[in-house]
Amino acid sequence: MNVPLWAWFAVLGVILVMLAVDLFAHRDAHVIKVKEAAIWSALWVALGVGFGAVIWWWAGSEFAAQYYAGYLIEKSLAIDNVFVWAIIFSYFAVPRQYQHRVLFYGVVGALVFRGAFIAAGSALIASFAWILYVFGAFLLLTGWTMIRKRSEHIDPSKSRVMKLFKRLVPSTDEYHGQKFWIKQGGKWVATPLLAVLVLVETTDIIFAVDSIPAIFAVTQEPFLVFTANAFAILGLRAMYFLLADLMHRFVYLKFGLGLVLIWVGIKLLLQVDIYKMPTWLSLGVVAVIIAVSIGASLFVTRRGDQVSQADSVYRGDGSPDDDGSAQEVDLPDQPRARTGLRPPQS
Repeated sequence: MNVPLWAWFAVLGVILVMLAVDLFAHRDAHVIKVKEAAIWSALWVALGVGFGAVIWWWAGSEFAAQYYAGYLIEKSLAIDNVFVWAIIFSYFAVPRQYQHRVLFYGVVGALVFRGAFIAAGSALIASFAWILYVFGAFLLLTGWTMIRKRSEHIDPSKSRVMKLFKRLVPSTDEYHGQKFWIKQGGKWVATPLLAVLVLVETTDIIFAVDSIPAIFAVTQEPFLVFTANAFAILGLRAMYFLLADLMHRFVYLKFGLGLVLIWVGIKLLLQVDIYKMPTWLSLGVVAVIIAVSIGASLFVTRRGDQVSQADSVYRGDGSPDDDGSAQEVDLPDQPRARTGLRPPQS
């Protein structure tokens, strides 16, 4: 696929414009309700799908199929990010109106890190064809691990990154609006919001280790790999606010994601020397696996979909009302996070 330089700049321009629009629309901290999240989710999905149509018109159906397959894989694996974000926000008791700001910068960082990973992966594949065997084997192992440990407990307090952060960064355990840093006692100290951002970025780097090899299984075109990643990631914030309160119902999701990783791992190993699977077949199989895992999850949990306010990931900062939207509640000027962060003792 011959991609002129102007196409790269055009895509980056679209991404920057959409990020600016998003930041402007959410310039004032507020609780993002389900309706608003649904509108933004639809907008991001339409943008991603529409870009695939542009690829179809510009480069043909095969490259469009590769883009859509990569987009679907990245979008599906990103649901796991949403689950972990919900745990992080719950652990830190992050007020809902501040969560979007963290996720905005988290997504910007994710675009940068994934861009670097994609560049490195493309260079490795171009120089060492055998690296595809490594990617394929890694995907098989990761998929099997995800299936076996799909109910694994996650505790942010035990994160090595969190422990290192508390040891190295002067911090306070009080939120100060959307600020990541404040001046306290003549010294700059980090608020819990910065610790949350660091963990969000760290988790995305970890997830990228799985997702980047997965998308290389359906296309080795750097332009398609990057754009599929970018447009899938851009909608993550809206997806979080739309799905976070429903994550407890996706009981088979990790099983489905594990199967997706195993499937693309097998595809990658086969296509090196044995059989190049049609892209549309790969796309169809991934779509069926994700649809069945989500559908089965919602079906088996249909009788237990009423969750108490105490169990909500937004505990203490608003809860779904009867029509599924979130209500704003008055919050203290400086809510505290359950982090154990403290400024250094003088």
